Amino acid sequence: MAYRYNHILIRYGELSLKGKNRNNFIKALYDNVRKALKAFPTLEFEKQHDRMYIYLHDEDSKQVSEILAKVFGISSFSLAIKVEPDLDQIIDACYESLDLTTPKTFKVAARRSDKLFPYISDEINRKVATKILKNSDWKVDVHNPDVKIVVEVHQDAAYIMTDRVQGAGGYPVGVGGKAMVLLSGGIDSPVACYLMMKRGVHIECIHYASPPYTSQNAQEKVMELARLVSGYQGDVLVHVVPFTDLQLAIYQNADESYAITLMRRMMMRIATGLAQKRHAQAIATGESIGQVASQTLESMLAINDVTNMPIIRPVVCMDKVEIIDLSKKIGTYETSILPYEDCCTIFTPKNPVTKPRVDKCEKYEGKWDFDKMVQDCIDNTEDIWVHPVKVEEDLF
Repeated sequence: MAYRYNHILIRYGELSLKGKNRNNFIKALYDNVRKALKAFPTLEFEKQHDRMYIYLHDEDSKQVSEILAKVFGISSFSLAIKVEPDLDQIIDACYESLDLTTPKTFKVAARRSDKLFPYISDEINRKVATKILKNSDWKVDVHNPDVKIVVEVHQDAAYIMTDRVQGAGGYPVGVGGKAMVLLSGGIDSPVACYLMMKRGVHIECIHYASPPYTSQNAQEKVMELARLVSGYQGDVLVHVVPFTDLQLAIYQNADESYAITLMRRMMMRIATGLAQKRHAQAIATGESIGQVASQTLESMLAINDVTNMPIIRPVVCMDKVEIIDLSKKIGTYETSILPYEDCCTIFTPKNPVTKPRVDKCEKYEGKWDFDKMVQDCIDNTEDIWVHPVKVEEDLF
């Protein structure tokens, strides 16, 4: 009989390090995998203490694999053939699953979890290899084979695999709490989103819109960036803040050199209010030390001064080349460089202060009632859910 892949075997990776929390992490990963694959209705899922299994039925294994590769908490996974824990079935499945028309080198690596199975691993290796050697031009190479045939024998089943796909690693999204990420239209903040989710943090995004100074294209660009990163946790809630009036008030009441610093302080106040409203434990940004004038340590100190909430900067010590490389890896770079300006770039002063003083910021802010404007921004924020599936139209 001809065998074809009917299962996917998932390995957990870092989860093995978490001791007493292990069961919670596995449950979170299980829920995230099911959520990510909800578009495939016939899949069946099973979780165990060291593995997770997906029964494919008639679903497209390639499409399922592409989605699984984005789920954090997975070390690796393999397409597998599940058979009875019977040596003859194992041998036949290994042999029938291979395309033997082109000569290659191979190695068989069996692992016997069920110690009551009547054949030790080395015997399984030899018997599978003998079948292939006698019926093909393939040769054994135990050091650097073209194909590695992995056999796992458990009490209730045996699994045959010939490929290992690298997973996204990290922790399952959600086990690390929730954070609000400030998402602009640039390169850095989508990377910050990705890195937060990789450490198991569920994210919601905040985007500050300043119409008519920023265009609808700019907002749609941000929504596309949110869509591109949403696959790592299933969906993303984006909070679109109406920032125009508050931004104009800053320029009317403060020296231009302090405008960016004051703008970021206002953003942080709004983000704190939204985080409290949404029960988030932290705020995250795409700031990197010294990348622009407003991202010096002195500027960060002045910005942090307005909130007691933890502010996480995942790319803070990465240089621009490293950030760009990661943005290309996660597929956000081409969208990030589209020429639609956000509220940070469109109002950039010619000579922004690089070492702002907190007392000077407070002096400028004392000239008008910014608290009411901050609360208005929070109260009038529009919430938009973004999902990984792209609408079939040109957003730009």
